[in-house]
Amino acid sequence: ETIVDVATGTGDLAIALTTIQSAKITGIDIAVEMLEIGKQKITQRKLDRKIKMIIGDAESLPIADNTVDAVTVAFGVRNFGDLHKGLSEIYRILKPEGQLFVLETSVPKNLLFRIGYTFYSSLFLPLVGRLFSSDKKAYSYLSDSAAAFPYGEVFNNKLRKVGFTSVQDHPQTFGVVTIYQGTKKKDA
Repeated sequence: ETIVDVATGTGDLAIALTTIQSAKITGIDIAVEMLEIGKQKITQRKLDRKIKMIIGDAESLPIADNTVDAVTVAFGVRNFGDLHKGLSEIYRILKPEGQLFVLETSVPKNLLFRIGYTFYSSLFLPLVGRLFSSDKKAYSYLSDSAAAFPYGEVFNNKLRKVGFTSVQDHPQTFGVVTIYQGTKKKDA
């Protein structure tokens, strides 16, 4: 019934989650400008009663302990300044047996896909970014942060270290992105 979308940005995932009929959704992000764009989208879609957008840092979430049924993070975990602290905050706000869902970049395990992915993300994407964007470093940052992210079993172990159980990862799109899932302990 209560979902928090951490690092919500402009609220695209929060908006998509409104298909869950009874859910009350809170989008949290540290970037005020992104939240303002998200608020405009929400108002245009008449979702103001369903989604609340608030300013907040993933490493110090402005939400009470044990009050949230599910937390989502899409392409935001790799930007946490302190990954352990951010994941611990998510764990803190979840109710016992609450669920965490993370969608994040990863590197394909299959050698052919990994070669193609590496070429695309480290050479092609930054080249196109330089041609069409005024921010020359943004597209290189995407590639660099994705390559540095502890994906797969390494990330699963970080979730377990915080206390999550039933940790699973589900690679998507040939392993270019992965959905991670974890559950807060029943007696936590």
